[in-house]
Amino acid sequence: MTATPQARPGASSRTTLGKAADENFPVAPFFVPRAWREDLMAVYGYARLVDDIGDGDLAPGGGDARLLGLGPDRADDRLALLDAFEADLHRVFDGTPRHPLLRALQPTVRRHGLTPEPFLGLIAANRQDQLVRRYETYDDLLAYCELSANPVGRLVLALTGTATPERVRRSDEICTALQIVEHLQDVAEDLRRDRIYLPAEDLKRFHVTEDDLARPTAGASVRALVAFEADRARALLHAGTPLVGSVRGRLKLLLAGFTAGGLAALDAVAAAGFDVLPGPPGPTKPSLMRQAGAVLLRARREG
Repeated sequence: MTATPQARPGASSRTTLGKAADENFPVAPFFVPRAWREDLMAVYGYARLVDDIGDGDLAPGGGDARLLGLGPDRADDRLALLDAFEADLHRVFDGTPRHPLLRALQPTVRRHGLTPEPFLGLIAANRQDQLVRRYETYDDLLAYCELSANPVGRLVLALTGTATPERVRRSDEICTALQIVEHLQDVAEDLRRDRIYLPAEDLKRFHVTEDDLARPTAGASVRALVAFEADRARALLHAGTPLVGSVRGRLKLLLAGFTAGGLAALDAVAAAGFDVLPGPPGPTKPSLMRQAGAVLLRARREG
């Protein structure tokens, strides 16, 4: 069988894919097979692009809007862009997509028999971002993560042919935790977008106001709140660790890397004294490697 050629990304697509270097964990590390790297980067390109649409972070000039069939007057209309993006996603499954990142995704979808649902979940999360700016309860936030994060882990399991109900459950715990970690790192940036992902019930519990979150540095109450949410995320990452122990070989290393990325980011948040307001504390390579070893050891004990 002849492999379907990968679409060659243009400048805007290369910019989108280049953001993989800024993530808390390696998206497609060198040690995984080349076919996996291509598939992982195809899924990453999709997820990154839909997030960039939802955040208004597309490359300037309106090139992505044109690729999706929208005129220059709609280049800043995020809901219209998401609608056009969803229409192009359906062409991945039945036709020829317009956007090069979706054309690059098509061979991966066909090779692994992927379904539209996880991809649609990511679009739904970004639509929600345009309409919902605050989350009242932790359960509300978990429901958002079900759309914004958990589909990615499910796609990784589908790409590697390792999905089972138990693995999906553990993957959801890890992915939800990674989303919460990202929210903690980006409190200040999210507030500039008029979004707060810290549950309102927790702000009230720790006597934190929105004005407190807008300050250059965090006071004691904000630090206590961030530490509380960080503990929640760490507990979820530990709960999901048996997923790592349930697989073998390079996939074990890949999943350990994802989990370790979240733990290393939490280490960075703690090292900053839980003051995330000056900017996102990022994980260091030594911390990432140390946490990867700890995850593998814990997975072996629990497996």
